[in-house]
Amino acid sequence: MDLGIAGKWALVCGASKGLGYGCALALVREGVNVVINARNAQALEDAAVRLGAEASAAGAVVIAVAADITTPAGREAVLAAPGGPGRDFDIVVTNAGGPPTGDFRDWDRDAWIKAVDANMLTPIELIRATVDGMAARGFGRIVNITSSAVKAPIDILGLSNGARSGLTGFVAGASRSPIAARGVTINNLLPGKFDTDRLASTVAAAASKAGKGVDDVRRAQQAQIPAGRYGTAQEFGAICAFLCSVHAGYMTGQNILADGGAYPGTF
Repeated sequence: MDLGIAGKWALVCGASKGLGYGCALALVREGVNVVINARNAQALEDAAVRLGAEASAAGAVVIAVAADITTPAGREAVLAAPGGPGRDFDIVVTNAGGPPTGDFRDWDRDAWIKAVDANMLTPIELIRATVDGMAARGFGRIVNITSSAVKAPIDILGLSNGARSGLTGFVAGASRSPIAARGVTINNLLPGKFDTDRLASTVAAAASKAGKGVDDVRRAQQAQIPAGRYGTAQEFGAICAFLCSVHAGYMTGQNILADGGAYPGTF
């Protein structure tokens, strides 16, 4: 299927590895020009080299901007990237590393503010910086990578549960504003258990809390997923690319769960 987005410009945050990289890879393969962002300069440059080979084959370009997207300076660096589109992105994929795991009794105000800043306010700032230009041009796709914990909270992920739920509420309103009639969609993509570095850290935390081995926890988790396995970053990226396509123009304000069937609810 031709997704109809070749030649568009996309910003993908947290793109040096994991789910962000999977999204950038899928978009590049569709001929989308991509500005990738992450904090670790070396990891991001390595990702840019790998993506560059795919981009050349698809007639696209990849620009890497190492910066902390959760800061005003980091966002400005991305929006002012040499060779990039400035604020005229057609596609924005927001993604920031999840807050640390733990017990809510141990989190002070600073911990909560940091979580909200990274996982709620930063996506909102990126939306605010780009959405009006999208509306003026008649096309825009914003995908926020959040978490399945928005639908089924996880006790050790309280910081993430709270901050991402706040973003979900904001998107529910913003996506249904007049921009919806001007070709702009805003959706949230909720990953379940994907085999990434982030999952490795949460598995380690769960194993420590339960006094079990990491391999035992991994096997137990996968046995509870109807698909019988963890997801891959590449298949996650494919879902993201579809949401960014011309074919998804009638989908907005949605929370798309990608979890191998793990969530047991009807709604």
